[in-house]
Parts: sequence; C-alpha cells; structure tokens
Amino acid sequence: MSIKVFVPCDSAALALGANDVAQTMVREAHQRGVDIELVRNGSRGMFWLEPLVEVVTDAGRIAYGPVTPQAVASLFDAGFQTGAAHALRLGPTEDIAYLRQQERLTFARMGVIDPLSLNDFEAHGGFAGLRRALELPAADVVQQVLDAGLRGRGGAAFPAGIKWKTVAAAQATQKYVVCNADEGDSGTYSDRMTLEGDPFMLVEGMTIAALATGATQGYIYIRSEYPHAVATLQKAIEIATTAGYLGADILGSGHRFQLEVRKAAGAYVCGEETAMLESIEGKRGVVRAKPPIPALQGLFGQPTVINNVITFASVPIILARGAAFYKNYGVGRSHGTLPIQLAGNVKYGGLVEKAFGVTLRQLLFDFGGGSASGRPIKAVQVGGPLGAYVPEAHWDVPLDYEAYAAVGATVGHGGIVVHDDTADLSQLARYAMDFCAIESCGKCTPCRIGSTRGVEVIDRITRGENPLPQVKLLRDLCDTMLHGSLCALGGMTPNPVLSALNHYPQDFGLAAPSTESV
Repeated sequence: MSIKVFVPCDSAALALGANDVAQTMVREAHQRGVDIELVRNGSRGMFWLEPLVEVVTDAGRIAYGPVTPQAVASLFDAGFQTGAAHALRLGPTEDIAYLRQQERLTFARMGVIDPLSLNDFEAHGGFAGLRRALELPAADVVQQVLDAGLRGRGGAAFPAGIKWKTVAAAQATQKYVVCNADEGDSGTYSDRMTLEGDPFMLVEGMTIAALATGATQGYIYIRSEYPHAVATLQKAIEIATTAGYLGADILGSGHRFQLEVRKAAGAYVCGEETAMLESIEGKRGVVRAKPPIPALQGLFGQPTVINNVITFASVPIILARGAAFYKNYGVGRSHGTLPIQLAGNVKYGGLVEKAFGVTLRQLLFDFGGGSASGRPIKAVQVGGPLGAYVPEAHWDVPLDYEAYAAVGATVGHGGIVVHDDTADLSQLARYAMDFCAIESCGKCTPCRIGSTRGVEVIDRITRGENPLPQVKLLRDLCDTMLHGSLCALGGMTPNPVLSALNHYPQDFGLAAPSTESV
C-alpha cells in the first residue's frame, strides 16, 4: 500500500527548495523500497514552515516542516510515513494554531488538493456553485451575488453584483468577462496562490459570471512575473475545457464560454481596469477616461465584467451555500472573508483568511508573532504601495472598508507590510511619490508631474529647507493629485505620503505632530 505524501509546488515553497525536497523524497523512498504517492499541492500559506511536507495517516494529515533535502533521510528513519515523532513534526495540519484560527471559505482547498486534479477539486465541493448556477435563471444568479454583499477584492470595494447587473442588462451581441490578475501591490500574493494552488476555483467563478451576464468569452490578465501561475492556469483551462466545464456547451447546458490567458506587460498601471483593457487589446497601457464605464463599453468597446481573482473566487461558495451563508461573515457593509497577506518585517509571514472585523493588532501579534527583527513595530502599510501607513493608535480598528476609510486608510487587496522602529517614514513617503512617477502612464498632469514635484518637495522638507511652507505645498500638491488624477494611481499616492506626514512628523524633522486628518 502506497503512502500519500504532499510537497507544495507553490512559488514560495519552490523558492525555499520544495523541488529538491520532492526529488530527494522520491529517491529516498525508492532506495528504501517504500511505496509513496507524491502529490504536489498548493501552499497552506505558512511560509516560515515551507517546504511543508504532509503525510496521510490513519490519524489524518500530519505536517513536518520546514523540511530540507538533508532532513529527508531522518524523516524516513523516524518513520514519518506513519506520522511518527521527529524534530520537524508539527502534528495534524488542521490543528496548527495559525490555520485553526482562520475562517477559510475561499481558501478552503488551498494546500489540501492537487491543483490540477478535477477529481480532487470536485471531491472538495468544486463546481457545486456552477451546477447550481446552471439551474437558476441568470437574473437569480446576479441576485445571489447582490444579496451576499460581495464587494470587489481588488481595492475599490465596489459591489460585484451591481457590475454584473449592469452588464447583464446591456444590449450587445458580444460580452466579456475579464479577470484582473495583475497582482502588482507590494506584500500581496493571494491571487498568485489561487492561480497556482486552486485554479479551477477561478475558472468556476468566471464561468458563473458569464452565465449571469450572457458573456461568451473571458480573459485572465496575469502579470508576466508569475510564470508558474500562467502555466498552471493554462493547463487548468485545457483540463476544464476537455471535461466540458468550458467550451461551446458547458455541461450540456447549451451555454458557451471560453477562457484565454493574457500575459501582462510589466506596468503597474495596468492593474487599473481600463489600462488593462488597453493592454489586452494590444495597445500601450494607458488609462481611459470614464464615462463610458467598462460595464457598458469595456473590452473592444463591448459590455465587460471586470473583477480580480479573489472576487471571482468568492462567487462559487455563494452559489453553492447561498447568499445568506456568505453574508453572515463580516461586519457592517463588509461581508464575507478576506485573504489577508502578512509580509515585511513580521515573524510569521503568510496568508490569513479571516472574516471582516479582525483587527490589525490581532493579525500582527496573534498570527504574525510581532516583528521578525524583535524590535517594536512602528508602522504598518495596509493596501499595497498606495495604502496608508497605519499607526498603533488605529491597530484596534476593525478591518472593514468603512471603518478604515474613516481613519484615512484603505483595505485594498488585503496586503499588509510591517515596518519596525528603524523605518524612516519620510523616505517611505518619498518612495511612494517616486514609485508613482515611475509607474505613471503619463496621461494626466496631476499624476505625471505631481509625483515628480512631490519627490522634490519631500527632499526639501527632510533637508530642513524652509520646511513649514514646504509642508503646506506638499499638502496642496497631494490635494491636487487626489482630486485631479484620472485614476487611482495618482489619486491614491497621497495616502502613504499624508499618513506618514500626519502620524510620523518627527521622521520629516518636524517637531510637533500634525493634527490634520489624512
């Protein structure tokens, strides 16, 4: 009887030697005459434990990690095949506190299944949402998404159901579904983990969107820096098409939907939905003016549903379990769960899926274990490179779109980057302006010129050159960028700059804390 052993194929695990561990595992088993079935699964999201090796025993899956190729022989010597004791033994995987304290809805299969096994996917609830959607009128599918309160997980937090309803009502002979997988925010990787670890979930969510809106063609725009995600997703699309989950006749329903992958062009601004559409069409990634909105005139001028990976991936469970089940998670108008990504100077970096309402303090210490350096945490940037720096005074604010907006912060894509007390917030603010200058598409003046002038003004402040008038100038400049930029790149760059200035004035050489709000 063969022993089933799991070694992740996730990019983070590969970077830490997972392929070498897998090869050594197979070689060692062969030499010892042990029959093992090696499965390359996705990551559980506990990156400090990668490569994480799991073995199926009578007591369930037992985890060992982090495993090096040199440790493999000792695992066999100890009898890890039966879950025996070893210095690297972590116990039953599901009992690891980091996982046990989460609410994994979207990521329920992550690290559990073979990403490219349809049998695994279906055995763990896969395509149940699609089958339910096929039983309902299209309008009822849209209503389920509306009733669940699902909001876009890409940053703007716009209700997904309203987008879908707009596209469904539009009159056109061709409609599109586009997934924005150009995950360019610092400290984010939930999209990549989904594409590499549970790609059929995205296929299912996008197909449900197509059924709901009458779209027949879909595109997934993936950043070119994700080669493993691109390869895995392309293979998943082939498998799903062969099995009848995609193509001219989805599961014999008469509905048509085809998916294609498009590799991104390496520009951060192409994460903005209209610049992404331009790129898919083969043009330079430049932001379009709105209106018209993409839901009415999007890809190739046709009605288009645009959501990011986690938004689409959240849809299947809503259809499978019902809108009320999903809406029951969260607080206020923030419903469901969010895959939160801990990165930067944090001891236990990884993915944490929690219902909205968890606090930053809980994430930093109950999950993250404090800073990796052991020094006090000074600032936490939430929501990517254009997110605000959140001071300790706000660490107990519930993670909620409206609650964060009230303190001048953004939830964004759920990326959290931690900085200890050695960080210089004036330099981080300067970096935000410089980043905007480099990544600007150049179409609008506030973003293109404002970011360049912003770098110069911050330099004058930190050099002590007449700082108070320069601070006023910087605030005026940020106000112009906020209200005058064509898209969120220029419009959100003031967030990290003003939050750094307001909460950490000493880093700019300013004596008194600012009392102005972000």
